[in-house]
Amino acid sequence: MTSLELDASELGDLEARVERALTRGDRSELSVLGYGEVSTVLGYDRGEERLAVKRLPLFWRASEWERYHAAFHDYLALLPRRGVRPLPSKLAVVERDDGALAVWCVQPRLEAHCLLSKHLHDVSEARAVEVFERVLSAIATAVGPEVGLDGQLSNWVLVGAELAYLDVTTPLLRDDRHAERLPIGVFLASLPWALRPVVRRFMLQGILDKYYEPRGVVLDLLGNLHKEKLERWLPRFLEIANARVSPRLSQDEVRRYYDSDARSWALLQRLRHMDRWWQTRVRRKVYPFLLPGSIER
Repeated sequence: MTSLELDASELGDLEARVERALTRGDRSELSVLGYGEVSTVLGYDRGEERLAVKRLPLFWRASEWERYHAAFHDYLALLPRRGVRPLPSKLAVVERDDGALAVWCVQPRLEAHCLLSKHLHDVSEARAVEVFERVLSAIATAVGPEVGLDGQLSNWVLVGAELAYLDVTTPLLRDDRHAERLPIGVFLASLPWALRPVVRRFMLQGILDKYYEPRGVVLDLLGNLHKEKLERWLPRFLEIANARVSPRLSQDEVRRYYDSDARSWALLQRLRHMDRWWQTRVRRKVYPFLLPGSIER
């Protein structure tokens, strides 16, 4: 069984690699498995053990780290009770010389074909329908006013015959007053500072709300079939989804949603690249995030 524990020397090695990549602009020491909208997933091999490690945004306040840590572990414990199996995941934390806490999420590294977004490229319609119905059932039982999911296909994996949920680093939990338990400010830190209050005030609520409502989760999943080049499954998946959600979804609504979402994220990524240029070239500071190149949408 793969151990998900990282000791101090391993964490120090990972941090040093990332810092050299950020300082030099050279990622040759990193094995990049994929880019999320905020975090980068790296491969980390340790003998026969193959791990996937994700570096979260830096935590500058102990109170924010404690809040995040509690939400993360509560989310992992709650998901199985709501019919969702999370991929085994552990957090590892190291204090940096500048006082910030670098937090890494450690998971077993799976083959790319285990991702549903890859698996569904080469299967029959019957198999695609079977897998999609399992995902829909998980969404229906898990999602509610206080528990959310990012149900995109790239967040689900097959571990043998079992379906597991991958993206646990954004614990979508709300308290009894419907406030996010996640320290949102930490995850907005990857945006240019001038943009953060605008996103928080005008965009954030709408972005988050859809993850706490089954129809919104399904709409987001279906929209991202375009990004994953799986549009051929959209008519059949829509037919299945509309037996579960109300009001009904249409291909036109899915397309309009995806186009709007893709434009928003593309704009945010352009702004982040501009901010990196400003920080590194003008202010002569190290930009603290690994950014992807052009994302095909």
